[in-house]
Amino acid sequence: NLLLGCELTASTKSYTFQVDEEDDSDHILALSVVCLTDGAKDECNVVEVIGRNHENQEIAVPVANLKLSCQPLLSLDNFKLQPPVTFRLAAGSGPVHLAGWHRIMHREDASFEEDDDLSEEDEEELPPIMPAKK
Repeated sequence: NLLLGCELTASTKSYTFQVDEEDDSDHILALSVVCLTDGAKDECNVVEVIGRNHENQEIAVPVANLKLSCQPLLSLDNFKLQPPVTFRLAAGSGPVHLAGWHRIMHREDASFEEDDDLSEEDEEELPPIMPAKK
């Protein structure tokens, strides 16, 4: 896992996270927290996530509406996304900080799943489960 952080402001309204197209690893991006930082005004700051749906069409979804006086921070509980993804400050001037993590799963790491699968023959060779002694 790698930590991820970016800041959206009036001058830098968007941040795009993407991976190399030739990379055959699986990537997961998870947002943990979106919060206003020093210098934020008491205005609505709307953060959108722009990605692609199952039909490969671009969609924008608001994930946070922060205001200094009532909700300066929002926990997104590791909201998972697949890159490429863009974070955009759709309203307000920020600064808004986004924090989360980036997980890279290499294809060769997936081979352990095949080794863990038990065939029917293996299941028959396992000893029976005995009840616990009191």
